[in-house]
Amino acid sequence: MITRITTSTALIAALAFSLTACGQEEGGDAIPEDQTSFTIGVANEHEAHRELARIAEEEYGYEIELVNFSTYPEVNPALAAGDLDANWFQHIAYLAEHNTGTGDNLLPIGPTEIVPLTLYSNEYSDVSEFEQGDTIAIPNDAVNQGRAINVLVAADLLELSEETSQPEPRHIDEEASTVEVQPVDAAQTVNALQSVEGSVINNNFAQDADLDPLNDGIFSDDASDPAAFPYINTFAVREADVDNEALQEIASLYHDERVLDIMDERSNGTSVPVDDVTAEELREALTDYEEALSNED
Repeated sequence: MITRITTSTALIAALAFSLTACGQEEGGDAIPEDQTSFTIGVANEHEAHRELARIAEEEYGYEIELVNFSTYPEVNPALAAGDLDANWFQHIAYLAEHNTGTGDNLLPIGPTEIVPLTLYSNEYSDVSEFEQGDTIAIPNDAVNQGRAINVLVAADLLELSEETSQPEPRHIDEEASTVEVQPVDAAQTVNALQSVEGSVINNNFAQDADLDPLNDGIFSDDASDPAAFPYINTFAVREADVDNEALQEIASLYHDERVLDIMDERSNGTSVPVDDVTAEELREALTDYEEALSNED
């Protein structure tokens, strides 16, 4: 049976576990190789999550319990604590930020997709129309903020004063740039469109606001650009479970056409499946990104 648990229930469980597991090693022992029941943490559960879980159960004999979180920051700690067997919600850059910030060593086991990050405007229909001193809202969390700044650099609206893996407003060369940035909570980037000339909006918030990246957006980063590699989304597990064949098989089900069709519809055709990258390549990219973040501290 596929079970969905509310965020509050999941967080209470995670807290209870953390109180009893204090002082234990991260996540405990590896999952037994013959285990067939798994808990997978997701953020903002939707039909693609449920379809993958259905296929895993009905066609492969796995029992999947989807544990739903409404916000991102709680999902990785629940995995690290051992309350989840895997999670499916994040890209490499986000995972690297978590690992370097916490000392955890959560690792990717299979790629899913890249979803372009898009610039929207109620004022302009092309990036060439922005004027000197215009303001663009960007998410204020470190990972999405850095990616948003890179989107604006690619659009020739910003220039950086130095190269960095995860740019912040302090890295912007204001004199050489056309626009200014206004960091806001990611959930407020849609509302910010009413008061600024542009806004870089994550796809999930754009969907909630009925914004179509293809028809309403005016610029997106390029999923085929090597610079987009850190934004490949992935299934992640604890280090002890990186070779678990059952979890690897479950992760591969993302590329079942039935799941891909749902993701394509949800993203208005902007989701780019990634099936030509190995788990080893993802882990190498994670290590490189973590090292870059550590060197910048």
